[in-house]
Amino acid sequence: MGVNESPGERSSRRFEEELIGLDPGDPEAREFAAHLDRMEHHIRSGYTVEGYVGGISDFADSANRLGGHRRLTALILITLILGGVAVAVWDALVFIFSTLGR
Repeated sequence: MGVNESPGERSSRRFEEELIGLDPGDPEAREFAAHLDRMEHHIRSGYTVEGYVGGISDFADSANRLGGHRRLTALILITLILGGVAVAVWDALVFIFSTLGR
């Protein structure tokens, strides 16, 4: 992928090189090409802030593409994670204020 390459050029080249025989105008073929582009996205380290944020971004993008019960499951998972964070923050604040109050 070149530095000045647009996403349209990348997908048209993908149809020329890898998806030979598929119609570039077909919506399903375009979605498949977009899926392949996402799968080949550069690999980030999970041990950096950028890696964590990128992973959250990938999860959010995937959850937004989902529908039905899978989307509901993703929303429940997000709610549970945020609930756990809220409980942890609450416990930390209670500990800090009870320690300072002595």
